Amino acid sequence: MTTALPEYYFRIRENGAVVFRIDTENRHQRIEMEQIAVINIRNGEVKPQGQRALSDGDTAEIQRWMEARQALLAQRDIDDIHRAVDHLNLTTQWAQSKASDAQLDDVTDRLLMAMHDLRSVLVRKKADRLSKN
Repeated sequence: MTTALPEYYFRIRENGAVVFRIDTENRHQRIEMEQIAVINIRNGEVKPQGQRALSDGDTAEIQRWMEARQALLAQRDIDDIHRAVDHLNLTTQWAQSKASDAQLDDVTDRLLMAMHDLRSVLVRKKADRLSKN
């Protein structure tokens, strides 16, 4: 484990993060976290805490974190979709080989509606892409 702490800490929230500056150079040699800003990752808004003015270093580090976070979230989104495809295949195998009539009665209508909705969106989006080319 490393002994050097980062200069900033980002506490993840639903739509972004709360940004703290880490201070270990105090007389008690304790880790102090001073909130300096709140980030909204969806609209890119950065709100400094109170009357604080963010330094160029603060702003650069926040921007770097936001770009890295957006890339990570995009990667997770596509990874979730690949897992959904795997789950659809596993569900098909389950329905064909293991599911009881009662289990199928419980899920069939919801699955059919969800798959119909997904298929409609995918067909429309593919048609849009083909018409652009």
